[in-house]
Amino acid sequence: MTNRTEKIPTIIQWLSGGAAVASGFLAMDSLRLFSDAPLLSNIITVQNHYYYALLGLLLPLCFLIYPTTTNSKSIWLDSTLSFLTLSACAFFFINAETMLDYGWEFAAPLHAAWLSFMLWALILEALRRSGGMVLFILVLLFSLYPMFADKLPGSISGMASSPTETASYHVMSIESILGLPFRAFAELVIGFLIFGIALQHTGGGKFFIDLALAIFGHVRGGSAKVAIVSSGLMGSMSGSVITNVLTTGQMTIPAMQKNGFEKEYAAGVEACASTGGVLLPPIMGSTAFVMATFLNVPYTNVALAAAVPAFLYFFGLFIQVDAYAARKGLKGTPREDLPSPIKTLQRGWYYVAAFLTLIFLLVYLQREAIAPFIATGILLFLNQLSSKHRWNLSKAGNFLVATGKLLMELLTIMAGVGLIVGALSVTGLSGTLVNDLLYLAGDSVLLLLLMGAFTSFILGIGMTVTAAYVFLAIVLAPALIQGGLDPMSVHLFILYWGMLSFITPPVALGAFAAASIADASALSTGFKAMRLGSIIYFIPFFFVLEPALIMSGNLEKTVFATLEVAVGIIFIAGSLQHYVLGVGFLDKKTPLAIFGRVLTGFGGGLIALPSLEVIGLEVASSTLLISGFGLGLIGISLSLRKRNAGEN
Repeated sequence: MTNRTEKIPTIIQWLSGGAAVASGFLAMDSLRLFSDAPLLSNIITVQNHYYYALLGLLLPLCFLIYPTTTNSKSIWLDSTLSFLTLSACAFFFINAETMLDYGWEFAAPLHAAWLSFMLWALILEALRRSGGMVLFILVLLFSLYPMFADKLPGSISGMASSPTETASYHVMSIESILGLPFRAFAELVIGFLIFGIALQHTGGGKFFIDLALAIFGHVRGGSAKVAIVSSGLMGSMSGSVITNVLTTGQMTIPAMQKNGFEKEYAAGVEACASTGGVLLPPIMGSTAFVMATFLNVPYTNVALAAAVPAFLYFFGLFIQVDAYAARKGLKGTPREDLPSPIKTLQRGWYYVAAFLTLIFLLVYLQREAIAPFIATGILLFLNQLSSKHRWNLSKAGNFLVATGKLLMELLTIMAGVGLIVGALSVTGLSGTLVNDLLYLAGDSVLLLLLMGAFTSFILGIGMTVTAAYVFLAIVLAPALIQGGLDPMSVHLFILYWGMLSFITPPVALGAFAAASIADASALSTGFKAMRLGSIIYFIPFFFVLEPALIMSGNLEKTVFATLEVAVGIIFIAGSLQHYVLGVGFLDKKTPLAIFGRVLTGFGGGLIALPSLEVIGLEVASSTLLISGFGLGLIGISLSLRKRNAGEN
């Protein structure tokens, strides 16, 4: 558990654990995991029953877990808000079928409208507490927008609704609070969140670190490569950059510092690895499930599309760390001081078994909704056979409390982001903005991409990745797709650029969290992380311009495109770290050497860059490849210098 969870009063911990159990049961029952028909089919007769039940179970927790003040004086206010939230959700649960039959989202009775106002306000307050002030203000403005949409100037005007109509639509339609983000959470995300928490609480983090140590610990810069592998794997499970940094980083960052890495560099490696973990299949973050819902494709399609870009990103990290270690003369840990791979697997084989079960159900059987629940059940059962990690009642309780808290946080954000979706839907603004963007960009797909990258990055600074993605998936993605780009690559492009804010100053929350562990300068760590993760700034453009990188096309084309980018990454990393894999050190002092390194990096970019025909430039990929190799080799020859391995 996090420190925040440990400070939660016992009674609220019980409520959180109970809500987690009830929510998990509801989710599994809705997927018919227990029988051919839902056990609660007499109570939950329409899908909205399930949605309002989840709201009623989890949303009230927000006011209790995140109280108004840290002292006990606000307990009555917070308890009252929690009770009002539960009461409003209970009303809509009871009347869910009536709402659908009589179209209350457009013509609600007065008492239902007043309760809609109340639940709308309570969701906004819950969002303020759990999602932060920036997201709260943005959602507040958008949720109010339908009431004055007709009074705004041309491009941002829309169809207006009365306050009562707006509140009713937000709460009782399936386009706003219960819109795509919420439905993705309810139908797909819950199981994967529970699996990730179960993995952390059964010692999975320690196992992945030990396994990575056993495999990579002996090579040069081994501790950093261990951090990349272990944090990447755990980040994929947890789906949260900050959470992953604060958990695995407690072990990986001190190990890197002990191995000779500068503290800012060690923190930067951890921040980059944790950021990449959220982009790494098979689980990725919750945003990937929302993406699957938007694209109306199985989640496995999203995971497969994300596989090659994620591999290239982590390959870039590996190459940069290897170059740094070679330049600094950092050696690995002696094999005799490392855990044995076989013994590590023997101790933690059940983690691998649960993981393989999850992949089998996801990829082979295509049962993505039930896969994480079955994998979690297997993991918890096998965990009880381990004398070291076996749970007692206290550990089981900690798991349930952490689960309830995480489910509450994500549900609150999904419901809040849904208000943006609802506002754009009821006013018709989303279609207007798409046309305006196309008009501004003219025929330039490149300009649209640059606008998309910049907007994704800016929104990623002030909002959660999911919130930023949902907004741009509605407003920007259709414009890019109409510009002739592949839908999957467009949505992944938005996701990648939304993630960049975690390692890019001035915000760089992932880097700042890692800096706090390393006792390093936050801003310096941010710039180190930005340099280390530099490949991530280019990869989205690569796979948008070359869909083969997201496995759209034949296998031969995908393999060739991947190798091209990998070679380009070697040149780019060599330019940044003054060391080219397989070639040697590059001088970093003389003007000629600096110019040579610039040529090396530029040549690497040309090698990795696919054909530019998608954006209207008639430049063949073979021309780019030959030019890139030529410039890269010239750059290396200008800056190459023989040096001792330990020379800085």
